[in-house]
Amino acid sequence: MAEINISTQINAAIEIVFDLSRSIDLHLISTGKTGEKAVAGVTAGLISLDETVTWEARHLFKTRLFTSRITAMQPPFYFMDEMQKGDFKKFKHEHFFQKNESGTLMKDKILLQSPFGLIGKLADTIFLKNYIKHFLIERNEVIKQYAETAQWKKILKSS
Repeated sequence: MAEINISTQINAAIEIVFDLSRSIDLHLISTGKTGEKAVAGVTAGLISLDETVTWEARHLFKTRLFTSRITAMQPPFYFMDEMQKGDFKKFKHEHFFQKNESGTLMKDKILLQSPFGLIGKLADTIFLKNYIKHFLIERNEVIKQYAETAQWKKILKSS
């Protein structure tokens, strides 16, 4: 099992960062490179506890479907999403939010495991961990950009 940990300092209120992190609309903006679409479940606005979203996107030369459910939520400090259907054997993403003197420290912890035993474990270590980490860093930069400017109002106004 591979583990990814990322911390992002954002100069904005914790409530704004929390809601941007669970916004389907902002996720679509932040994943423009992969042509990601929300095709089932919650497809716009804010996703909440026990709700699912199915993403369709092109990753690693193939169009893939990934269904995730919000399995835990403690606004505005924490939520967790877990893969329900997809290419991984296991995929769990925990989102932590902590107020500090500069705004909000956002932390992501992902546990992922590919199928296919030893071959999958090698793929996780050699390639997938870095691929997912880079994908998440890009997404967090968009969250930061929107949260630290008035752009967040465009995303959260209808939510």
